[in-house]
Amino acid sequence: MSKILAFAGSNSSTSINYQLVKHTISLIEGHEIQTMNMAVFDLPMFSVDHEKEFGYANSLAELRDDIHKCDGLLLSVNEHNGNPSAYFKNLIDWLSRLERNFLENTKVFLMSTSPGRGGASSSLAKTADMLPRFGGEVVTTFSLPSFNHTFNSEKGIFESEKAREHREALDTWLNSL
Repeated sequence: MSKILAFAGSNSSTSINYQLVKHTISLIEGHEIQTMNMAVFDLPMFSVDHEKEFGYANSLAELRDDIHKCDGLLLSVNEHNGNPSAYFKNLIDWLSRLERNFLENTKVFLMSTSPGRGGASSSLAKTADMLPRFGGEVVTTFSLPSFNHTFNSEKGIFESEKAREHREALDTWLNSL
């Protein structure tokens, strides 16, 4: 039984990426799963001055410790103007200052979704490129386009081809743990 940490790279209380995370973990059996709702995880905007004056928040150190304890990270990133959100980038900046290789030996299932047809694929690609710099191994990725037309809370991903792709990506990642 592997330990999995799951969260979205969004701090929105209505995050569709967090909905995708919750759907994905509902499909996992036989693993210990810790889910984090980042809408309640408050971090100041990173600056060297703030870091020097106040140091690191206890919650940040706890998140880093949770990452260290997990075998796999299930992460879904949102997109703002073709990039990961400022919130997610800020989170990565803080974690990497606390410990450069905070993702070392962590196998990542990286997902993204958006209301648009691109499915936040630009953010997904940039994040997939970024995470190995901190020791993470992106095992597989999945992008769900047109969230409002391919997903609902009762059925999950109801577009059959995308549901199949999602399941295959999930199984690939789970088999790597």
